[in-house]
Amino acid sequence: MVLSLRDLTVEAAGRTLVGRLNIEVSAGSVVGVVGPNGSGKSTALRCVYRAMRPTSGAVLLDGTDLASLKLRDSARSIAALTQESHTELDFTVEEVVALGRTPHAHGNQPLTARERELCGQAMDRLDVTHLADRSVLTLSGGERQRVLVARALVQEPRLLVLDEPTNHLDVRHQVELLSFLRGSGLTVLTALHDLNLAAQVCDRIAVLDTGCLVASGAPAEVLTPELVRKVFGVDADVVPHPRTGIPQLLYDLAPIAPVPADTPTDALSEGPHA
Repeated sequence: MVLSLRDLTVEAAGRTLVGRLNIEVSAGSVVGVVGPNGSGKSTALRCVYRAMRPTSGAVLLDGTDLASLKLRDSARSIAALTQESHTELDFTVEEVVALGRTPHAHGNQPLTARERELCGQAMDRLDVTHLADRSVLTLSGGERQRVLVARALVQEPRLLVLDEPTNHLDVRHQVELLSFLRGSGLTVLTALHDLNLAAQVCDRIAVLDTGCLVASGAPAEVLTPELVRKVFGVDADVVPHPRTGIPQLLYDLAPIAPVPADTPTDALSEGPHA
């Protein structure tokens, strides 16, 4: 499935959150959207999974305007993991994962044998099978995140939209999830904060700043010291990974001024107005 954002614009409360954004995600590729906080990443993704309606412009799936599709039909093609994903009901992990079949369900019919197998495979893939009978309310943030990714996979989408999918995940599960995305064959649009992870998993990277696209291309083309300094306000050296050659950023942290030895302890907790 090919995803195209064409002159996508979102305005709210007199502000332009996203302005004339153009992004193309070719079939089976992984495109990352990066940028500082408030740059419009999540807003753009919300338009793709239809949590928001753009003010102007269009989101196209294989050339078809998303707005012309019924919500149920688009849900059969698009699965989303959002930053706001949470479950307040006391469902088991197995029940939450099975909810991914909702767009394909007819009435209250039980899952078929194939669908149960699909749920089992997704839980295995995300390493949550051992949690199947646990309440989602008892899970850690990382465990819950993996459950929600499993639910998205059970939806059998052709397009995955992931907003910060590595949130709460430990290093092992970050690597496993991103490796899976690379080899899944699905079309993936994902927002990421970690530029090094973006460089590893993404075929192309789109950089947003104040709602506008400022750069787009392969990681090696986009992630330059000049761009990182201009957009993110930090200095970084870009070096090739010793094994893969993928660009990696080494950030230059400004030195922190030492606290004088004779500073009273209580003064350290007082604000600058003290």
